[in-house]
Amino acid sequence: MHYPVDLTVKPEVTAFFDEATNTISYVVRDPGSKTCAIIDSVMDIDYAAGRITHEGADRMIAFIREQGLRLEWIIETHVHADHLSAAPYLQQELGGMIGVGEKIMVVQEEFGKIFNEGTEFQRDGSQFDALFIDGDTYMIGGMTCFAMYTPGHTPACMVHVMGNAAFVGDTLFMPDGGSARCDFPGGSAEDLYDSIQKVLSLPDEMRLFMCHDYGPNGRAIQWETTVGEQKASNIHVGAGKTKEDFVKFRTERDAQLSMPKLIIPALQVNMRAGEVPKDKDGRPMLKVPVNGL
Repeated sequence: MHYPVDLTVKPEVTAFFDEATNTISYVVRDPGSKTCAIIDSVMDIDYAAGRITHEGADRMIAFIREQGLRLEWIIETHVHADHLSAAPYLQQELGGMIGVGEKIMVVQEEFGKIFNEGTEFQRDGSQFDALFIDGDTYMIGGMTCFAMYTPGHTPACMVHVMGNAAFVGDTLFMPDGGSARCDFPGGSAEDLYDSIQKVLSLPDEMRLFMCHDYGPNGRAIQWETTVGEQKASNIHVGAGKTKEDFVKFRTERDAQLSMPKLIIPALQVNMRAGEVPKDKDGRPMLKVPVNGL
């Protein structure tokens, strides 16, 4: 696959860190216009109270309005298991199209069974405005962007490249954080290694923006690195580590991890493009599958 990389285009990237979920969302502005995209937004939830709010999304909305920007795309790099998407709220306030990888249908089929969703739950990705396949291009103003299919963490993960900036979702963490788990349904350590190699085949100077950071060893939260830095020093895949070594480490490590604390609400909401499911009376309602995950 030939990807249309253009390092001369340098979008303006503004990060928004969500402390509750260690998620970084981004507003990405086309350098030649007032057009922008949002990557991996967060909707706030007090799970114990069953209360949903939009403080994080409101900060992004305020920024976009203050800057006089026009939102064209609301991109999800994958169906997140650790936070809820604010995509419908952002679309309601600012417009734009919601996009995700076309393998969302695989995720919807898998988790539709786990959450015992009825026939009214569409498993064809129709909740989203656009479904990307590997190599698809799209525009943000005058900036050509493209999607890279990078399965492993989930079957529907995609990296989005916008000029000299690539938004990697959970395909990679910062070099001292390594990589994401692969033990969710449909995940694969073998696939993740191959996907990471695809990302690392981009030019060394390509900027990489993380979806999460946990500040390993007490360092300050960070979210930007480069392909070159990852190749040299990523603790899981850098400095020539082999696929065999990665798969062995990743499999053993994943067996020790507990489930993300928001996985139950996150999957139900995110496979619906950020919409909260409703019961037969039209009330927002979440399910808890017992021994299902």
